Amino acid sequence: MLIFTEQELKQYVELNLEAIDVIEYGFTKLANNEVEMPPIMRVDIHDQNGEVDVKTAYIKGEEMFAIKVSSGFFNNYKLGLPSGNGLMMLISTQTGIPQALLLDNGYLTEIRTAAAGAVAAKYLSRENIETVGVIGAGSQARFQVRAIALVRDFKKLIVYARSTDRAKKYAEEMAVELGIDVQVAENAEQVVRCSDLVVTTTPAKEPVIKAEWLHPGLHITAMGSDAEHKQELEVDVLARTDKLVCDTKAQCSKLGELHHALESGALTDESIIIELGQLTSKELDGRDNDEQITVCDLTGTGVQDTAIALFAYTEMVKRNIGLKIGNEMVALKNSRGVVI
Repeated sequence: MLIFTEQELKQYVELNLEAIDVIEYGFTKLANNEVEMPPIMRVDIHDQNGEVDVKTAYIKGEEMFAIKVSSGFFNNYKLGLPSGNGLMMLISTQTGIPQALLLDNGYLTEIRTAAAGAVAAKYLSRENIETVGVIGAGSQARFQVRAIALVRDFKKLIVYARSTDRAKKYAEEMAVELGIDVQVAENAEQVVRCSDLVVTTTPAKEPVIKAEWLHPGLHITAMGSDAEHKQELEVDVLARTDKLVCDTKAQCSKLGELHHALESGALTDESIIIELGQLTSKELDGRDNDEQITVCDLTGTGVQDTAIALFAYTEMVKRNIGLKIGNEMVALKNSRGVVI
């Protein structure tokens, strides 16, 4: 077995066009029924504002698949810690023997989630945009904007967060990193009304975006709602959209923004609901014109985890990076005649 540390993974696995292509490939495989993906297993730790998810998927034809344990503890910022954490394991699809541990502390989840946002922007936002808006000022708010910058050119970024101090810090850091004008909005409404593309990156339990703020040409990627109790978009937002895209309809109908719209009865025309893989596979078109309002509901899928884990494994192995264990354990077993 190979073990890769967070520091090693961060050095050699980047959020780039290749990583985005890998995630796009995963969605295409999913749309083509070439993926075995069970439902998410989740443990909620309500008294600590935390949760732990277990996600997995087998992409047919691949030599390994990933099982990921991912945590989100949303009070961690008070301790100076990131909200996300976790690790991944790659298992042989031929023998079932674990092949690698990726001790990424949630880094690969950040990469694959942001890459999915880039795929959504690529197919659903207008090609020529001026302003990107982000709601939230955590790590995913940074990764999402970095990913969008790989597929769209924009000149301005607007951020809103509940903590004004965090929003100001975010604006200062991203202005330097991207070399563009970054402004702090007074509220979420200002972000939506003034942006061509909006990303929501919060664990909100009540809507932060209202339907009355929508305008022609707007695209929204909502990636914060990945549990039944979370919701970032008012249900009428989905009812008013011209094209609603989910990472998977089955999952979003239970966990995502789609779940709330269906449960409330606000969304009656389910014909507007399509899956991201239907766009990446070219089965369906994305945005049809510059006036459409589009929404992408991302809940995070196991196929993304397997795709990014395989990508990371390849990047590390070709550089001969990682701690290899196993031979000494086999020798111990043989000498004592016991199974360890």
